[in-house]
Amino acid sequence: MRRKLAAGNWKMHGLGESLAQIAELAGPAASVDCDVLICPPATLIERAARAAMGSAIAIGGQDCHARETGAHTGEISAAMLRDAGATAVILGHSERRADRAEDNRAVRGKARAALAAGLMPVICLGETLEDREADNTLDIIAGQLAGSVPEDPAGKPIVIAYEPVWAIGSGLTPSPDQIARVHGFLRDRLAHRFGRSMAEATRLLYGGSVKPENAATIFAVADVDGALVGGASLTARDFAPIIAALDAA
Repeated sequence: MRRKLAAGNWKMHGLGESLAQIAELAGPAASVDCDVLICPPATLIERAARAAMGSAIAIGGQDCHARETGAHTGEISAAMLRDAGATAVILGHSERRADRAEDNRAVRGKARAALAAGLMPVICLGETLEDREADNTLDIIAGQLAGSVPEDPAGKPIVIAYEPVWAIGSGLTPSPDQIARVHGFLRDRLAHRFGRSMAEATRLLYGGSVKPENAATIFAVADVDGALVGGASLTARDFAPIIAALDAA
């Protein structure tokens, strides 16, 4: 059985005072049978790991470089994230694909680095509104999956997050049938490429305007093993009900 995962992406939000939200979330996280991951800005990772120590909350990064070391001013390696206390890292988020022109090859290199450093990569995929309206969703997803996931994860866990670009921060979400279609497609593609055992073990998250009001509906969809949550993960008040809905699904 795949263990459910609620992952929070704080994006470029959060100062030291925000760490109080981790302490507040510790109680709800301890009372559910699913994994909870918070990915704060890099400036908070080490402090967040200390704040989460002894709790059921794991800490992750929001990106990493493909190289372990080197002359890459301003960048952070997967090994550095691990050293700071992270156990996972988000890769290929649509905002980085758009803002930093990251392509599938770049994401794959980062995923390799994450696996080598002992981090669990959360690899993001998703189509634009134009792709959706042109009925190109599955073609886009297939290309991103093939290009972004390393050829040989070597039995190490990876997570795939389906985040339709047009739904992120918009308040819009695909219908349950649309989500089920993409997640089922992802499961089949993983099985074709890596075998059924690996496909069944891989957690598929949905992301894009997940909030307490729609979480239960999303988590009832087949092949949805959790969520990658943006704005609603910034406070325990909003994130805790989403975690509870995932636990009840």
